[in-house]
Amino acid sequence: MNQLIDDPFQGEQSMKNYGWSHFDHRADMGIEGRGPSMAMAFSQAGLALNAVISDLGSVKPVTVRNLYCRDDNPEMLFFDFINELIYLIAQENMIFSEIKAAINGPELEAELRGETIDPLRHDPSVEIKGASFSELSVKKNRSGQWVARCVVDV
Repeated sequence: MNQLIDDPFQGEQSMKNYGWSHFDHRADMGIEGRGPSMAMAFSQAGLALNAVISDLGSVKPVTVRNLYCRDDNPEMLFFDFINELIYLIAQENMIFSEIKAAINGPELEAELRGETIDPLRHDPSVEIKGASFSELSVKKNRSGQWVARCVVDV
């Protein structure tokens, strides 16, 4: 599954060279985000995480939540971001269809837009338990695009 989305935040990106996908990993699920910046790759990976739970087209961006992480290591920053997102989803019973991350040095701030999970409308398929270090990676690919990926336990 691979999906490119229109940028919900105007001015962020004009060429739309970003997206997210899932990748096979035995009993768990791999998530990957791609974009022209590390922040966009993180945002797209966050969307991939939410898309493991439900179809993002069914999620209305009516409630805003903010998330903050800090780590000097980009891979650990990504790992913390994904785990904080999983915690927010579980604790507040929410799902998000728009994520805008900003990274300034070791600090990440993200604005998340979504809604409370409605079991009938969202039909959540799995409960994600946490990110793992398996296949954890944050780097630029050969075309200069940032890629952030890891495996999540489902």
